[in-house]
Amino acid sequence: MDLCSRRIIGWSMAGHLRADLVCEALNMALAARRPGADLLHHSDRGVQYACREYRGACSRPAASREHERCRRLLRQRPTESLWGKLKTELVYLEHFATREQARAAIFEYIETFYNRVRLHSSLGYVSPERFEAGLT
Repeated sequence: MDLCSRRIIGWSMAGHLRADLVCEALNMALAARRPGADLLHHSDRGVQYACREYRGACSRPAASREHERCRRLLRQRPTESLWGKLKTELVYLEHFATREQARAAIFEYIETFYNRVRLHSSLGYVSPERFEAGLT
């Protein structure tokens, strides 16, 4: 999540909590934004974020060939809020017969509804996409 715009820029789903799950989300975000050396990266405190593979991904050159810094911060309110909204606005209202159905619905929620339509009070009641459009 880009904390400025609340846009979800990297995410991944799997039936496990191995490091490649979080590395995939990180790589998606890095490819989408191509951050500079001043990137401040927040992560959870789970074991997959502390493992060598993930820490290595944080110290590798970003897509723009600049380095990013990874830091862990304990305050994760915006991300925890996202999880709550995802559950109450989608997951608890549906029954998914397969993991692929759940993945497709979550993709639609994040990429179409949350980023483009859902209004955020912290952004002056506009969507993340519209907020970012106003920054340029």
